Amino acid sequence: MHLPRTAVLLSSDPQFAFYLEEVLALANNEGAPTGEVLRIATSMIPHDFESAYNSFYPMAQGIYAQAESGMASNDRVSAREAYLRAASYYRGADFFLIGNWSDPRVDPLWVQQLDAFEKAVALMEVRVEDFTLKAHSPNMPGGEFKVIGRFYRAANAIGRTPTIVVGNGYDGSQEESYHTIGLEILKHEYNFVTYGGPGQPTVRRQQKIGFIPDWYNVATPVVEYLSKRSDVDMSRLPLIGLSFGGTLAPIAASREHPFTKVVAIDGLVSIQQGSKEEWPKPIIELYNNEWLRQRNSTYPSSLRWFIDQGLYSFNTTNPYEWFSRLGNITMSPEVVKTMPRPVFVAKGQDDTMSLNQPELAYEILVSGRPNGKNLTYFHEFNTSLGAGEHVAIGAMKIQTSTPPLTRVKSY
Repeated sequence: MHLPRTAVLLSSDPQFAFYLEEVLALANNEGAPTGEVLRIATSMIPHDFESAYNSFYPMAQGIYAQAESGMASNDRVSAREAYLRAASYYRGADFFLIGNWSDPRVDPLWVQQLDAFEKAVALMEVRVEDFTLKAHSPNMPGGEFKVIGRFYRAANAIGRTPTIVVGNGYDGSQEESYHTIGLEILKHEYNFVTYGGPGQPTVRRQQKIGFIPDWYNVATPVVEYLSKRSDVDMSRLPLIGLSFGGTLAPIAASREHPFTKVVAIDGLVSIQQGSKEEWPKPIIELYNNEWLRQRNSTYPSSLRWFIDQGLYSFNTTNPYEWFSRLGNITMSPEVVKTMPRPVFVAKGQDDTMSLNQPELAYEILVSGRPNGKNLTYFHEFNTSLGAGEHVAIGAMKIQTSTPPLTRVKSY
């Protein structure tokens, strides 16, 4: 992985540096104070995935104990904030372990982060409702699965309210989305909704199912659920996709036309295509020679993690199968031509992870559908304002003050 010029290098290992910056960015919205993250960074050993667990887990346990102490003394604010931070660190402890599915820590760590987050939710000033929805897909064994999500009601809202639905991608969690964009959405007095489908962290762990190409079948029950609520304005229902979610969101909106617009941060046509360009030799070798999976310790940390996460999130131990299925999830001409709504494509000015994918997405959306030029918008987050990296990491306030979100009430 190429080092972005804007990166805050908290590690000499590019993958660790990016992940630590991702966690540090949560300091903007109650997810991880800088001092705690910097302390974690000092004990992470470059290229040593086990050291990430050894660095994050003690911090998670210590902060969780603070939260429990706050609850015991009826200090609800301190308890809520500590539970949120503990959840962030439990996720960090888990993040690099998924290369070994049989590791007995993987699932319990996720249970711990969910427990901490749910305890924080119970102490929030806004009303939050969990939902579990039955869904169907021909790509799913047995044809059925469950979509899991949360509905956050805007404070002081009366009646039907604009509602923003946010979906993550390759590895991001719903809980993380609360910090990265959700709290800012709630400050703007919109409802905020997260959802997760096959391959995404909670669904993958609880249901043991991987990503599917027909992502619209994940979105369908969410739309139906929202349409039955008396506090949702269905005429103002944007869908935001973050990172790989910038591919999944357009796929969802290609069939689910109740979404009034799509915001893809970043807009990605195909992760498979992008990975071939970033790591051409090892990816092609891996694709053609399954046994090389056993030798991936020689690869850069970023590629090792990409492979580990891919195998896990697609629920397969076969590298060829993973990479083939990854190529089936794409913003294809067939997807684009059935999208009648406005689409906002965004990228960071110095985002070296997405390469030219956002520009390709914009071109496809313009040329591949009726009135595409007038329905498609491109926005580049500026490096000079601290928003130039992948998904404008660390610049949540800039994200929510740019036209794609400030125009929500117009759609």
